[in-house]
Amino acid sequence: MNIYITLDYELFFGSESGTIDNCIIKPTQDLLSIVEPYNIKIVCFVDAGYIVALEKYKVSFPKLEDDYQKIVQQIRCLSKNNHGIELHIHPHWEDSHYDGQKWVFNTKKYKLSDFNKKEVQNIVKKYNDILIKISNKAPKTFRAGGWSAQPFSHIKDALLKNNVLIDSTVYPKGYYHSKKQKFDFRNVENYNTKYNFSEDLTKEDVNGVFTEIPISSCKISPLFFWNFALKKIIKQKKHKSYGDGSAIKMNKKEIIRLMLSYSYSVVSIDGFKSSLIKRSFKKYIINTSNQGNFVLIGHPKAFTPYSLSKVQKFIEKNADSHTFKVF
Repeated sequence: MNIYITLDYELFFGSESGTIDNCIIKPTQDLLSIVEPYNIKIVCFVDAGYIVALEKYKVSFPKLEDDYQKIVQQIRCLSKNNHGIELHIHPHWEDSHYDGQKWVFNTKKYKLSDFNKKEVQNIVKKYNDILIKISNKAPKTFRAGGWSAQPFSHIKDALLKNNVLIDSTVYPKGYYHSKKQKFDFRNVENYNTKYNFSEDLTKEDVNGVFTEIPISSCKISPLFFWNFALKKIIKQKKHKSYGDGSAIKMNKKEIIRLMLSYSYSVVSIDGFKSSLIKRSFKKYIINTSNQGNFVLIGHPKAFTPYSLSKVQKFIEKNADSHTFKVF
């Protein structure tokens, strides 16, 4: 089995972004301390819009220069050591700003499809170029912010022009619909771990120029989310996340759906969701005859001591018998 450890390398986008140290730098470094003894490489889907914004606002607010240098240095170190640096786009950075004290987010245009095609081409090129400038390597793979890559036909040409031909946004059977965020992967078969596509990233096309390597997914019972809520209430130290910001609030309808019915989620190294890694991996081995891809997703801001301990145990058990890869 090929195993990919992928991170959405970003701040929070709610009322408080959180600090770069606690949301990105330190948790990423702590994960590296786990994988490096095994010579395992991780994949960082870098929220390039954040770096573009840092470059823009550090001129007027010198205090941002320190944040800019921290993230540039970590990305360059990751790239130098052959970790993957890939393209992650949260386009709401285009309408957000720094007010001298904190980042103020305007998330009315949260998806690339909220921009016209010419704007999308400019955004993709600008974000791709800044990652090349910092890492000295061209990204090969794209992941949409909030999994909102549909309609893919709206962004296809922009990715083609920048030679980004792999996508890792889909997670089989996933679905979410709100004013800001929207995706529907329900017609992607479970355990389909690689396929080509052209216009629609959920429909296989053997002649398609794009390759989808989906994030692994798992079916979750409502009981899991009740247990998850309890962990938040108890506030045990091992379940306290590194990040010190606040997320965009999930709509109430979606919360009720998760608490009352079965649903599908990404296989994640974030927080309590990391408890599902072992079980999910066994199912992927069985259903792919040990020949597929197992793609873990994580957000450094959502790491906890508990989740990193689960990752460490997973690596210890599987480092010798499976292949950890980058795209």
